[in-house]
Amino acid sequence: MSAQPPILELQGISKAFPGVVANDGIDLAVRPGEIHAILGENGAGKSTLVKIIYGVYQPDGGSVRWQGEETRIRNPAHARHLGIGMVFQHFSLFETLTVAQNVALAISGSLADITRRIRDVGARFGLEVEPNQTVQNLSYGERQRVEIIRCILQNPKLLVLDEPTSVLPPQGIEKLFVTLKALAAEGYSIIFISHKLDEIRALCDSATVLRRGKVTGRVNPADESNESLSRMMIGRDVPVTDRKPAVSDGGEVLRISGLSHTPEDPFAVALDDVDLSVGAGEIVGIAGISGNGQQALISALSGETVLPTNEAEAIIAGGEPVGHLGPDKRRRRGIRLVPEERLGRGAVPEMSLALNAALTGSGNGLSRAGFLNFGAIRGLARNIISGYDVRCNGEASAARSLSGGNLQKYIVGREIDLGPDLLIAAQPTWGVDVGAAAAIRQRFLDLRSRGTGILVVSEELDELMEICDRLYVMFRGRLSPSIAREDADIATIGAAMAGDFAALDRPLLEVAHA
Repeated sequence: MSAQPPILELQGISKAFPGVVANDGIDLAVRPGEIHAILGENGAGKSTLVKIIYGVYQPDGGSVRWQGEETRIRNPAHARHLGIGMVFQHFSLFETLTVAQNVALAISGSLADITRRIRDVGARFGLEVEPNQTVQNLSYGERQRVEIIRCILQNPKLLVLDEPTSVLPPQGIEKLFVTLKALAAEGYSIIFISHKLDEIRALCDSATVLRRGKVTGRVNPADESNESLSRMMIGRDVPVTDRKPAVSDGGEVLRISGLSHTPEDPFAVALDDVDLSVGAGEIVGIAGISGNGQQALISALSGETVLPTNEAEAIIAGGEPVGHLGPDKRRRRGIRLVPEERLGRGAVPEMSLALNAALTGSGNGLSRAGFLNFGAIRGLARNIISGYDVRCNGEASAARSLSGGNLQKYIVGREIDLGPDLLIAAQPTWGVDVGAAAAIRQRFLDLRSRGTGILVVSEELDELMEICDRLYVMFRGRLSPSIAREDADIATIGAAMAGDFAALDRPLLEVAHA
């Protein structure tokens, strides 16, 4: 790491919002050639801090020095002009434009040249995405790939990455790390935000740890353990999930039989003869790299995609065909969804947390004779906030004012507290800190013990191995046969994620040498 003066230096940075002090006297220095981690639990102030660096917010107090000179970063365009690139946790893409058109807004060159460069970067770093696909038809994971590609193509002096690896396959993470280390060796500076502590310790030269808006530590991650970093982040040891044996009466809450569906988007992955079952009191996981048909499957299960009446029996829930029903009628049959896209599908950004609770709970005592019961709505919102440790300024807070992890805790709490028979959760702990992720997983296990069937779609293999009773793998719209958790391991699931479904039937030694 370089001993040169910092390329970026923050001194005494403070930023407050109504009822919340997000940053409280933060000092930070990032040197040329340094990969610097910013660690902290959800709501610790990480996103606010990097938005100040990128010019989205102006600090209430303190100073910013860029390349040795005190600087007021006026806006993101000014930041980019200075040489600061940013990949946000919440994306900044125009949904009606294609991938290439979105990248062209920040990169000079012809559309054909940009399309070629997108494909080159995608292949180099394991960030494959179709340049001609419209963003509104991309999964959440694919959208993050677009953001990373766009940032890399801007060739910044300081690259700020917020949870960049959450949607990458293991080989893609390795490629990205090789690239980041090569950039650092050439003098580029990198701010790296991640909740994956193994990655922080393997990649980063230094780390600044935040808790509730203040700096609680500055360390060399390589000298720390995951446990010590976690304690600095959340102020306590991470709770261990209590996984009791499944208690199932053998009844099914979901049965999918021969489901095939081609989305309207010509670039989307079609579902190909999908078979799946979820029992009462069972957690079933679907592993797979984002963009392999998960979005189409979730849409078909939630009712966003409505099947023709003659195909309704492809999806059976609670013993009844539901494939022809829309989202509201499915919710009334006890089917609840935690979508991967928090803002937009999980919550309306401008609406309060209380009103967002009413969006999916109007049929659960939150309305009377067609009128909203605001007392019950506010009560539900307050219960979720307190029961799930949602850091906010009360139930009147707008959804967009919450950090990504706190909004996720709220959405998960809303759907669990509305009492589902079947809960479908897509990427439930994406961008959530280690303590909150453990709490969400424990909530799923507790819900399972009460007889609810749960379907978890996740790219986090460790998460699926921790909480699931059975696993499927999705690849190019096909679903593998299920495998019991005790028979599964990372090697076989990883091979199946690359399309080798036969690996699930082979001994581990054969898979390792395949």
